[in-house]
Amino acid sequence: MGKYRKLGRTSSQRKALLRSQVTALIQHGRIVTTEARAKEVRKIADGLVAAAIREKDNFDEVTVTAKVPRKDANGRRVKEVIDGKRVTIYDEVEKKIKKDRPSRLHARRQILKVLYPVKTSDGTRKGTKEVDLVAKLFDEIAPKYVGRNGGYTRIVKIGQRKGDGALEVLLELV
Repeated sequence: MGKYRKLGRTSSQRKALLRSQVTALIQHGRIVTTEARAKEVRKIADGLVAAAIREKDNFDEVTVTAKVPRKDANGRRVKEVIDGKRVTIYDEVEKKIKKDRPSRLHARRQILKVLYPVKTSDGTRKGTKEVDLVAKLFDEIAPKYVGRNGGYTRIVKIGQRKGDGALEVLLELV
């Protein structure tokens, strides 16, 4: 008996399918899929959430100075003419950032190996933004499950799919 379901696909297709479904689950909180796929996705997602919980508070707060462009009332960069060239004016600002400790950095990289990069769009090309799902895991999802020992996902049976009769389920974060 194997340790995983093959899902009728080659190994590269199966890996891509599971990665995309785990990414969608973390991004949206719930997905609708077949029962066999949901059981495989659940294994991976529970591992990612457990890693995020372990390393949730493992960082240092560091204050850094950053150069930020000065903006006018319309939100555009303020420019001055210096030596015949238009140059943007920068202000120095103190910012607090989270600096990961080595074990949290390792966990972050392991999670990034599984999740696909996600972009959201408001319909325009300029409105496309990259979503940091690892930060969402550490900052939003992990604090909800701190006192819980496993079982971060739930499978709810919906019924049979009309086309092929496969049993569909709702896989969601508890």
